[in-house]
Amino acid sequence: MIRELKKVDDHISLFEMKSNALEVLVTNFGGTIIRLLMPDKNGQKGDVVLGYDSIAEYQTKDAYLGALVGRTANRTRKGTFSLNGKTYTLPLNDGPNSLHGGVHGFSQKVFDAKIQGDSLVLTYLSPDGEEGYPGNLRLTATSTLTGGTLTLRYQATTDQDTLINITNHSYFNLSGGQEDICNHTLQVHSDTYACIDANGLPTGEFRDTQGTPFDFHTPARIGDVLARQDEQLTLGRGVDHPFLFNRAEDQVVLCHPASGRRLTISSTLPGTQVYTGNQLDGRIGKYGIAYPKHFGICLETQNLPDAIHLEQDPSTILKKGDVYDETTSYTFEVVQS
Repeated sequence: MIRELKKVDDHISLFEMKSNALEVLVTNFGGTIIRLLMPDKNGQKGDVVLGYDSIAEYQTKDAYLGALVGRTANRTRKGTFSLNGKTYTLPLNDGPNSLHGGVHGFSQKVFDAKIQGDSLVLTYLSPDGEEGYPGNLRLTATSTLTGGTLTLRYQATTDQDTLINITNHSYFNLSGGQEDICNHTLQVHSDTYACIDANGLPTGEFRDTQGTPFDFHTPARIGDVLARQDEQLTLGRGVDHPFLFNRAEDQVVLCHPASGRRLTISSTLPGTQVYTGNQLDGRIGKYGIAYPKHFGICLETQNLPDAIHLEQDPSTILKKGDVYDETTSYTFEVVQS
């Protein structure tokens, strides 16, 4: 079931999606997932995503809690890139780099919204030159809730060659905000991760995950990973790195053993940015709960960050006449054992 819960103003609305397993609250402001309620192994419901109590806070505070980000997720080196012999300049909003689509990226846009069957369909036309990107980009973001699975599908077309790399930036905390993420376990089916510099930008160096703190082939307790000594962990102040998947589905599993809650992520995209909430600063979120460092984890499925500079045939280029079409599903379950 899906319904428009209420209008915040003439343009912004809240939409409730409910199944027998989940309750999800979404807004067309930034395509943001505001609330996601699920039971624990004792039947007690908890909200497993971080967020704010009001739309005004989403409009004025950073951190991209729950937002759809683009045109390009993650960082673009020095806020510049060349495409078809022309150089484009993006706003610098993360030290020397451009982050998550710029100062007013998709996380700050009001999408047109309609309920279509069991789905919420959000659309946005990003005009040529917005935040420095070429081409009129038409984006459709479709959210569908089926049982315990929330599926996000992103489709886009452009009238000029451009860059695109869309992701969802939810911060998950399967304890329901009862503790930080250190007692969660994480499994990522990946043999390779990308190194970053002190500004969080991929350097172009890729390393084998095996035998490193970035080895999540088998479930690892996040607190144990964060406690290890590693130059890359120091640079990121925790994990803030891209991982390349080695399988085509069910690539990420996040668990909170105490509550029995488990999240499995399956994506058509080739990798994910794992971010352990290293820059959360104690801000007050929903229900008056403070969000200190490592209070949530982002699992941002996407193409390789800064691919325009790192790949010979950049995966983030969307050509005129082509269709960007990627899907990520989030399956929430309760494990009794």
